[in-house]
Amino acid sequence: MLGGCGMKEIDKVALKKNSVALCKELVVDELLIQYLQAEDILTESMAETILAETTSQKRSWRLLTLLPKRGPRAFGAFCAALKETEQEHLFNLLIRFRDRENSPTQSESEISFTQDSSPAKKRKDQERFTDPKLPLSTEECAVPAKRARTQESMEMCLDADSPLTTAVLPCTQEFYLSHCDQAYPMSSSPRGLALVLSNVRFEPELSELDTRRGGEVDEEMLRRLFTEMDFTVSLQKDLTVQAMRACIEQFARQPEHAVSDCCVVCLLSHGVEGSIYGVDGKLLELDWVFERFDNARCPLLQNKPKMFFIQACRGEEMDCGVDQLDGDDAMQPTGCEQRDSGREENLDRQNRASEESEGKRLRVKLPQRSDMICGFATLKGTAAMRNTKKGSWFIQELNAAMRQRARDTHLSDILVQVNSQIKEREGHAPGSAHHRCKEMSEFTSSLCKDLYLFPKYCPNN
Repeated sequence: MLGGCGMKEIDKVALKKNSVALCKELVVDELLIQYLQAEDILTESMAETILAETTSQKRSWRLLTLLPKRGPRAFGAFCAALKETEQEHLFNLLIRFRDRENSPTQSESEISFTQDSSPAKKRKDQERFTDPKLPLSTEECAVPAKRARTQESMEMCLDADSPLTTAVLPCTQEFYLSHCDQAYPMSSSPRGLALVLSNVRFEPELSELDTRRGGEVDEEMLRRLFTEMDFTVSLQKDLTVQAMRACIEQFARQPEHAVSDCCVVCLLSHGVEGSIYGVDGKLLELDWVFERFDNARCPLLQNKPKMFFIQACRGEEMDCGVDQLDGDDAMQPTGCEQRDSGREENLDRQNRASEESEGKRLRVKLPQRSDMICGFATLKGTAAMRNTKKGSWFIQELNAAMRQRARDTHLSDILVQVNSQIKEREGHAPGSAHHRCKEMSEFTSSLCKDLYLFPKYCPNN
């Protein structure tokens, strides 16, 4: 229950004076709203009203107008929610303002969300609030003149509203029972291990690559997504190429793969065609990464699906799009390659008897590499698009599609839907060469069955 009095005046002032920054930077997602509901700050109807708003700024404004009316605990709960949702730069913004406005005689114990009121703790907080390395959102920071960077590492930074994250929809028992026979086995809990390797801040003395503003949003989005889908997630950040190699090799050798049904590898960085950058400006070849998980080097994952998602540029070209013409697409007759068909039938007849006699003695052989699927943010030769506040286009759409469709759609079809959503997006950067720019994602697959993740359904239980 809320207290009888309203929010403290100093807390109201802190929200009001910082309302512009909060509206620009605040991410009002379901996790933040659920936290405030759990603390009895928001009612269910209030939560629904906030989440029904169509843009992030409107959701933020709606929340900020409600908070001052929700009692003396609302400010502390809101600040705690900011920390819980990893928006500490806004938490620090509010507390720094309130500390500055507070009189010197005011007791530190009046701050409802802190328990350590010692002078040493206060000095530590003040040092943290004034730390020049504090990661603020790009919309609030004064951005210094950028050093020149290589065109190959280009990753466009574009701002626009993005879909709100919703909970992963669960698979039903009926759907599982009707589809499990034609799909990869997917019943282990956890489903498997997931590695999210994200390079955001690059070493200035070793590289001229810019900070990937918004990259932190991508890594957290993926961490939450695969955690909710019952994966054991390892998030590794800002690694050199040597450290990336060691991390990937260690991940591929994890004994837990033996009792898991699949694995996921997400690589987020600057890149060129066929490689991604470490924070030291050196390149790691993607083919080397795939080799770590092939049937020879990673026997624990033989015949199990291995999922890769690559958020990186694959070249320097920006897709400016073309005007769509009216009319049906041109249709070309398809040719059928038949020249080897007769020979294959003869070989089948000749070899069938010997295969049957030797089948009991020989082990089944696998190709060097199989059962892999890899989603790329963009096509060969082109740059990827990234929203500096909401994350990259590809990860946004992948997250939304997985949450909404994994319950009844196999991964190949989910990635087709991601392609469709990416195709419809346009850059919003009026006055720049990137305005109305386009992106097109793609995926490659050597999967041999349907890959359903059957989220939140455990047949063993």
